[in-house]
Amino acid sequence: MAECIGIVGLGIMGGAMARNLLAQGWQVFGYDPDAAVVADLAAAGLVSCASAADLAMQAPVIMTSLPSPRAVLATARAIAESGAPSRVVIEASTLALDDKMAFAGVLQGAGHVPLDCPISGTGAQAAARDLVIFASGDSAAIEALRPFYAAFTKATHNVGAFGNGTKMKFVANLLVAIHNVASAEAMVLGMKAGLDPAQVAALIPGGAGGSRIFELRAPMMARDDYLPATMKIDIWQKDMDVIGRFATSLGVPTPTFSATIPIYAAAQAQGHGGDDTAAVCAVLERMAAVVRT
Repeated sequence: MAECIGIVGLGIMGGAMARNLLAQGWQVFGYDPDAAVVADLAAAGLVSCASAADLAMQAPVIMTSLPSPRAVLATARAIAESGAPSRVVIEASTLALDDKMAFAGVLQGAGHVPLDCPISGTGAQAAARDLVIFASGDSAAIEALRPFYAAFTKATHNVGAFGNGTKMKFVANLLVAIHNVASAEAMVLGMKAGLDPAQVAALIPGGAGGSRIFELRAPMMARDDYLPATMKIDIWQKDMDVIGRFATSLGVPTPTFSATIPIYAAAQAQGHGGDDTAAVCAVLERMAAVVRT
């Protein structure tokens, strides 16, 4: 397969993946309604497209990394109606399973090959090529794309039928939600006890209580600085809702995950919607009456 890719959605994740692909020598076509992010990536070598339909005419493989079901479905329709020959279209966003199936149906009806390949990792991990892909759908298409995945991830796993990637992502993100709030809780306990937050952030990862999320987010919590965001709370709320509804549909109790929901909601209500999800630490600091010195 030619080293050529089209990316629709050049935000935190899509933009970081585009940069890594460009650095690895891939030709990258891109479309995003935000002209500023497109211009920034064009300076790095990205070929700007006027629309998703225009991009579909240029690139044999397309990846979508978008913030909402509406945007994903609109993109699927644009590709389907573009008149482009058969394309492999990788959907990398976190969406409800029904939305993924609707995306697949639109594309299959136009002769394209949809793949459900959500990505596990943050924007910071995307920049460092420290991502994992849960690929699902046509196995031959997934295997043919191994060189593409290798250009911006550390691992790709074929998890079976279309939709299984999304199910695996729900499991991963449920743990992310819990670990993030647990990390903030631990940081606030340390601060309230008089410990240096920077030292807490540095020492905990080496012990039994460490986690990847703690490693990524505790330094931001220690600095009390939640920008630039690797995952904005406003966007994360969508993921939380999707996971919660999926678990409920299966009759699976999620007491620990459910306990984090009001903490994220409070962070959003307190003006942290555009901040990294690590800002839940600020909510717990306020609840604990922590005064930083």
